[in-house]
Amino acid sequence: MTSDDVSHVTSRDNPLLKELRKLAHDPGAYRKAGRVWLEGDHLCRAARERGVRPAVAVFAESLWPSARHEWADAAAKTVVLQDSLLAGVSGLESPAPMGFVLDLPPRPAVEPGAPTVVLDRLQDAGNVGSILRSAAAFGFTQVIAIKGTAALWAPKVLRAGMGAHFGLRLIEGVEIDALDALSVPWIATSSHRGDWLHRTSLPHPCAWLMGHEGQGVSAALEARATRHVRIAQPGGEESLNVAAAAAICLHASAAGVGS
Repeated sequence: MTSDDVSHVTSRDNPLLKELRKLAHDPGAYRKAGRVWLEGDHLCRAARERGVRPAVAVFAESLWPSARHEWADAAAKTVVLQDSLLAGVSGLESPAPMGFVLDLPPRPAVEPGAPTVVLDRLQDAGNVGSILRSAAAFGFTQVIAIKGTAALWAPKVLRAGMGAHFGLRLIEGVEIDALDALSVPWIATSSHRGDWLHRTSLPHPCAWLMGHEGQGVSAALEARATRHVRIAQPGGEESLNVAAAAAICLHASAAGVGS
């Protein structure tokens, strides 16, 4: 890439900067824009390692001289911003000196037999991102978010997911009936009923149902679950954080497959 292939931006009113500000601060902006903002080296590397080619690679002026040899051909377009302009875009306490703009991937169809995690109206972006990370780590390839769940490609979810997005089949904003396409058993988590997780044999593949932080899995989903499972809590706490519960359940599934 030559210097002629790189755009240098110095104006706060540049259209790309305006778009980046929206994508960085509005959790649902990506849906309207059809584009996603990845901020920071870690997320950019995770995307590239999965073969994702961004529409735009963005670099701070101070980073570009040392980064150009590694990242020069990373994107269809490269933009270099004054450090202060890129910092003004950031949603982080310590702004990152680079980022990618990705075209939002088209929503895939439900894969009937895939190991799946269903998110039922989870509200906290950190919980959602953490569950995506656990899903990817433990071999669950598909995540389906019921309507009312935090936006899967929102900036906070992306940061909490730590790159897991790029190894998962993500389907969001669905009605419960869309789950009828699944051919795997549904397992609902509960704090008060069902088999003890550490004593039961788990089907694989399966679909784990993870419910709203305060209300749990909806009655409609619970009624259609094949199995109900609860986690032993000898310490006596009333319930576990949903992200922690998901990690325990997904690990149990993965360990069962490997045994």
